Amino acid sequence: MNLPLHERIRFDFETRILSGELAPGARLPTEQEVMVAYDCSRMTVNKALSALAQAGLIDRRKRAGTFVARPKVHSMVLDVPDIAAQIRERGQDYTFVPLRRRLRPANSDAEETLLASGGQLLQIDGLHVVDGAPLGVEFRLVSTMAVPAIVEADFAKVPPGSWLLQHVPWTEAETRISAVGAWSQDAEAMNVADGTPCLCIERRTWRGAEPITFVRQLFLGDAYDLVARFGAAAPGR
Repeated sequence: MNLPLHERIRFDFETRILSGELAPGARLPTEQEVMVAYDCSRMTVNKALSALAQAGLIDRRKRAGTFVARPKVHSMVLDVPDIAAQIRERGQDYTFVPLRRRLRPANSDAEETLLASGGQLLQIDGLHVVDGAPLGVEFRLVSTMAVPAIVEADFAKVPPGSWLLQHVPWTEAETRISAVGAWSQDAEAMNVADGTPCLCIERRTWRGAEPITFVRQLFLGDAYDLVARFGAAAPGR
C-alpha cells in the first residue's frame, strides 16, 4: 500500500486499535518513540495522531500522554454489512462485476462537494452476482482525500465495500432505505424489465468529521432482505 508516511502511521495504529491489539484505555507510544520507530519528524507524527483523534479512536491528554479512546455508549440499529462475506457464509458463490471505474472531480452537487473535501472522487459502479444471477447494482463514490489508497486498490477479488470495511474504520453512518423500480441502465445491468421492484439502500459513512464514502445499492426485491435487531444490547456487541 503506497501511502504518505503520516497516513501509514495512522493506518498502522487504526489496525492495532480495531483488531484489539491496543485495547481501550491503553497508552500509545510517545511522539518521540513513534518518531524513532518510523524515522520521521514530529510534524508527521502529530498529523497522524491528530487524524486518529479526529476519528475518535484516541484521546490526547496534556502531560498524561495518548490513550486508546473508550467506546461511547450508543445504539447501532443498522450496521454496515459486508455483502460478499454474508453471501459466502451461506455457502453461495459471490462475484462483484465492475461496470465502471473512474477518478473524477465532484460535480456541482453539494453532497459530492462535501464528500470530495477539496480532492477527487473515485467512482465505482458494479454488479453483485450470486450463484451466477444478478442480485443488485451498486454506485459508489469514495473520497480520495480520506482514502488515498483506494485509487490503486484492486477489486478483482475483494469488492470495494469489503475493501473499505477491511482498510478504513468508520465512526458514523447514515442509511436511507426506500422501495423503487429499476429503470434504464440499472434494469439493463440486472437483466430485468423496467420498473422491476427493488430495495434501494443509500449510505454515507464518516471517520470523525471526515466523509469517507457514499453508496447507492439497488437490490432485486425478491432476492434480498434487510434485518435489524432492536434492544438494549445485541449479542456479541
